[in-house]
Amino acid sequence: MLITFLKLFLDGLVSPLKSVITRRDEDGLSEVELKVEKVKEEVVKEPPSILHSSDLTRERHISIQRQLADLEKLAFRAEGDLESASSLNSDNLDAGNKQACPLCPKEKFRACNSHKLRRHLQNLHWKVSVEFEGHRMCICHLPCLPVKPNIVGEQISSKMGAHYHCIICSATITRRTDMLGHVRRHVNKGETKSRYIAASSTKPSNEILKEADTDVQVFPNYSIPQKTDSYFNPKMKLNRQLVFCTLAALAEERKPLDCLDAFGATGIMGLQWAKHLGNAIKVTINDLNENSATLIQENCHLNKLRVKGHSEEEEEREGLPEGEENLGNITVTKMDANVLMHLRSFDFIHLDPFGTSVNYLDSAFRNVRNLGIVSVTSTDISSLYAKAQHVARRHYGCNIVRTEYYKELAARVVVAAVARAAARCNKGVEVLFAVALEHFVLVVVRVLRGPTSADAAAKKIQYLIHCQWCEERIFQKDGNMVEENPYRQLPCNCHGSMPGKTAIELGPLWSSSLFNTGFLRRMLFECLQHGLDDVQALLKTLIFESECTPQSQCSAPAPSSLSKQEENGVCVKTTDETTTDNYVAQGKRKSNEVIPNLAKKQKTDVSTEHPPFYYNIHRHSIKGMNMPKLKKFLCYLSQAGFRVSRTHFDPMGVRTDAPLVQFKSILLKYSTPTYAGGQAEGHVQPAAEDTAASRAGTSAKERAEASGCRRW
Repeated sequence: MLITFLKLFLDGLVSPLKSVITRRDEDGLSEVELKVEKVKEEVVKEPPSILHSSDLTRERHISIQRQLADLEKLAFRAEGDLESASSLNSDNLDAGNKQACPLCPKEKFRACNSHKLRRHLQNLHWKVSVEFEGHRMCICHLPCLPVKPNIVGEQISSKMGAHYHCIICSATITRRTDMLGHVRRHVNKGETKSRYIAASSTKPSNEILKEADTDVQVFPNYSIPQKTDSYFNPKMKLNRQLVFCTLAALAEERKPLDCLDAFGATGIMGLQWAKHLGNAIKVTINDLNENSATLIQENCHLNKLRVKGHSEEEEEREGLPEGEENLGNITVTKMDANVLMHLRSFDFIHLDPFGTSVNYLDSAFRNVRNLGIVSVTSTDISSLYAKAQHVARRHYGCNIVRTEYYKELAARVVVAAVARAAARCNKGVEVLFAVALEHFVLVVVRVLRGPTSADAAAKKIQYLIHCQWCEERIFQKDGNMVEENPYRQLPCNCHGSMPGKTAIELGPLWSSSLFNTGFLRRMLFECLQHGLDDVQALLKTLIFESECTPQSQCSAPAPSSLSKQEENGVCVKTTDETTTDNYVAQGKRKSNEVIPNLAKKQKTDVSTEHPPFYYNIHRHSIKGMNMPKLKKFLCYLSQAGFRVSRTHFDPMGVRTDAPLVQFKSILLKYSTPTYAGGQAEGHVQPAAEDTAASRAGTSAKERAEASGCRRW
């Protein structure tokens, strides 16, 4: 009605003007008629603030701009000077009249000169903005956000709060930190298309990553497991290389192998197996998510690997070259991991779910073949490292606390859970190695079929007595009788000198060895063969730790080895004596005479196992004393007649069979007092004198032995 009325009103104004005007232009219209028609068009046209529903997805809020100059132009648009706003530059701003802030009400910021307005926009709005894909979401003080009125005395204050307008979902956020988190959640969900800005219809291509000569394409937000279908963590590269070396060492025993990657995600681990080991293995990559299964198939074609079950027409359509089946065959399945492991038998199973693996252990040991290998990766480090003790009690059924050896404690907790799951299936386990690092705990075991092996493995699950005062620890003795005073088992005397209870019972834990030296040497040989540089240092440390001997002794040639490979100054045994006695080619066990011989040999090898747990040299340092270097301290312990080595669990940890009392006495003997400590504490000085006297009385031979320990 309003528009019709305006049209009639303008027609009434134009009719008398037409009778007066006689001069016309070449087009038949006078100058006055042209101006009137122009005014009619501007009036009839809808105001810019009134938009259709379809245009709401394209118009963004005025507080969202690309540059500061665009924000300054809003002051002229607010006054209605559209022509000056379109041709605005820095000279016009300095010479212009007073302008008001477009993002503040008049009560908050009065109109001022251009240079003051520019400073106001830059300091108040632009500096605290939130950036997103080239746009800045500036803080807005306009009455866009309804605020509850505050009653001050008898008056009601209607103060408006500052806020931000989201460029993605048009939400109104009050705080900048909340706005940053709000935008981050949009990005994690993959919502990067704005409702205000018209997004392009082309779908963004997936990113392609490369690791160990294997290409994989990943979805956006691939490093956040909660926000993506296929999780790919670059920090787990060390874990993938350890698992690959394990499979490569197993492939040398018997061929072919049926291998399973139960949680494929992008399929990077199974692709590396098939690409580097070829026809020696048959790889099955499984994932329950449909998008991940499709992505795994695409990654197989990206690496020129044949997916088993595809027809020749599909392979020709995807442009795969001929002869690609020589690189390896991969079977991609989409089902629950428990169902798949119940349906099929495998020689090698790798479990790497997001979190704990206890829900899949029973299925893994149900159909795994004899002398096969089960690899378990647990990433629930908050519960394993005693940060969430109730979760560890719920998942693993054990009681743990935070100790100086918490990483090895976590590894023994996982091994105990694996051994119990295998025992329920009448199978035993032999731990090949256990690694606990910052992001994961990796446990690799070999499966031994039979109730005898299961009983032998179950007996190695024991409780640990831990002294909370001096950090001394010892596994409980075997037996069903309840002791009157279990504190007697501890070597320390804290219970007699301290009031109350001083020890706590932890576990159940795996009490036997965590490393198999022969298998670790074969893994190092395969690592050198395939050129995996990142994992070589860790494997060497594991070998030294398994034997609990210095590096010079560990690298010495052994007469029991059948063939040796020396590379990078380390002697690698490709076939170990223990391995040849226990396992033969094709994974078949020898005659029944092997079992009693193996039991006898295990009894004799108990003394050669590495001692459980380790001591942190910083944890037991003496106040006011400078402790010796770790390399020299290892040499001092070895000279005292104890077995000693470093540990991968702790860079400052010392694995030794020395009791804690002897450990502290040797540490005190070779520590030197600091200047302040020697003056403040009088009882430290005699120890320093004894240390100097003992150093003066050392023979030349002992000094030569100490100088030979520099490689430790």
